[in-house]
Amino acid sequence: MFKILVVEDDTELRSLFCRVLMKNGYQTFRAGDGEEALEVLDHEYVDLILCDVMMPRMDGFELTRELRAAGMTMPVLMITAKDAFGDKREGFDAGADDYMVKPIDVNEMVLRVGALLRRSKSASSRKLTVGNTTLDYDTLTVRTPEGETTLPQKEFQLLYKLLSDPGHIFTRLQIMDDIWGMDSETDAHTVDVHINRLRDRFRGSDSFEIVTVRGLGYKAVRKA
Repeated sequence: MFKILVVEDDTELRSLFCRVLMKNGYQTFRAGDGEEALEVLDHEYVDLILCDVMMPRMDGFELTRELRAAGMTMPVLMITAKDAFGDKREGFDAGADDYMVKPIDVNEMVLRVGALLRRSKSASSRKLTVGNTTLDYDTLTVRTPEGETTLPQKEFQLLYKLLSDPGHIFTRLQIMDDIWGMDSETDAHTVDVHINRLRDRFRGSDSFEIVTVRGLGYKAVRKA
């Protein structure tokens, strides 16, 4: 079960976020400001931090900078009433991974949390072997008996996603959200283009093939 730390000084909002997240299968911890959050992190491992910006004692920007300076890499989703571009830039510069402006749709919040966790899980896995094919996330390379190929980032991430869960059908929307991001203006046709490129590259693979599931999406199937 993924663990999420909710850092929000508004008691009602903090309780609402925790209820919604727990309803969707997450374990939650609570903090009223950045200093309380650091105290929680002294004793608990968390997979993601949901963080308000405007809080007493230590705000969300300062908390995120502290986390990154300490080498902590868990995703940070900032939630705030500050909607100016400069505020968003400060949040991302501090090390935030995503940003939502109040009032928010809690259902969208859950979607963004899920996407951030999936991306974080994939990135932390680093290497993946399927049959005689090995993917190295750090170098974006695919090693096969024929040699080593360095892929463009999005192609690599797409192949890694499919091979991380062979047989699982991923919709185009899921792929777009996880790899290009929910706010991307890229259309779903881009997914098809990248799939076709991967098929061309690995058409003779003895380890896997990429299958189209009509009306649903794509999946990777192991051959060996």
